[in-house]
Amino acid sequence: MGKVVVGLSGGVDSSVAAATLHEQGHDVIGLTLWLMKGKGQCCSEGMVDAAQLCEELDIPYHVVDTRDVFEEKIINYLVEGYSQGVTPLPCSQCNRSVKFGPMLDYARQELGAETIATGHYARITHNPQTRRYELRRAVDRTKDQSYFLYDLTQEQLGATQFPLGEQTKVQTRAMASQLGLHTAEKPESQDLCLIEQHGSMQAFLDKYLAPKPGDIVDTNGQVLGQHTGIHHYTIGQRKGLGVSAPAPLYVVALDVARNRVIVGERDSVHQPHCIVDRVNWVSIAAPDAPITVQVQIRYRSPAVAATVIPLSDGSVKLVFAEPQFSVSPGQAAVWYDDDTRVLGGGLIRPFAQGEH
Repeated sequence: MGKVVVGLSGGVDSSVAAATLHEQGHDVIGLTLWLMKGKGQCCSEGMVDAAQLCEELDIPYHVVDTRDVFEEKIINYLVEGYSQGVTPLPCSQCNRSVKFGPMLDYARQELGAETIATGHYARITHNPQTRRYELRRAVDRTKDQSYFLYDLTQEQLGATQFPLGEQTKVQTRAMASQLGLHTAEKPESQDLCLIEQHGSMQAFLDKYLAPKPGDIVDTNGQVLGQHTGIHHYTIGQRKGLGVSAPAPLYVVALDVARNRVIVGERDSVHQPHCIVDRVNWVSIAAPDAPITVQVQIRYRSPAVAATVIPLSDGSVKLVFAEPQFSVSPGQAAVWYDDDTRVLGGGLIRPFAQGEH
């Protein structure tokens, strides 16, 4: 069996992915991408645990410094997005541009390996009829990460293995214990790496964006209160608005031009449709006619029925069977055929003024 470069975060999932491939007889090489500048807990602790794992498995270990790429592609992307009133999803962007792409390049150019693997919960199959690699949900639907992987290219999918895609998280922990891995009981990461380092997204953004006070208004333009910066708010947010009203209020829109946070009752936060940009078609080629799908507009939200209508500029119009709550510009919309196979995905475009 040939070389496989396994991306190691220092957690139990990537540890078991590496150990599984090693047990199967692959020539496994461990690799950690050093993402964050400063004392990022997820990177420093992760590298220590990853190095220890590679000692346990007696496999080589490499650390690749991608801090500049991470700053350019993710930190700048987040700061710019929040300053423009959108809520960017860094994970799909990070997977394609910072993790899978650079890892595959390093594996091929420096280590002579043609295959990489990670501890993600997802599955990849190959369709001989269409000659496309297909991305599918993991067997463990509670841990499925296909939503974050929709932006991977065909080349990346073809060179990637997900050893955990056919098992549950419970099975993964059991395997780690059976193999005697020191990460077997390591707690699971709960947040974005940036949030783990800074404590909250607001604390992270406050390092880069100065306070810019403005009005909180209702949908009729009546001033209800003040805010300290629109980057502290996201569409659908209810808590922490600092305004009182007879009924609960939610963030309906962020008016960047006038530096206003617009709030309204829950019904006003529903959208019947949206436009999705930067579309990546995964398991099928781009269709030239509308298709019926199951779409997920947030990681923890269930998929809902919708129609994808291709547009001439490569974007798509997504029409929901029923209006959806908190459709947030900058987040990913990922659509599935039978709620298992990822057909494609992209980023929700900001709504035109007056659409909210």
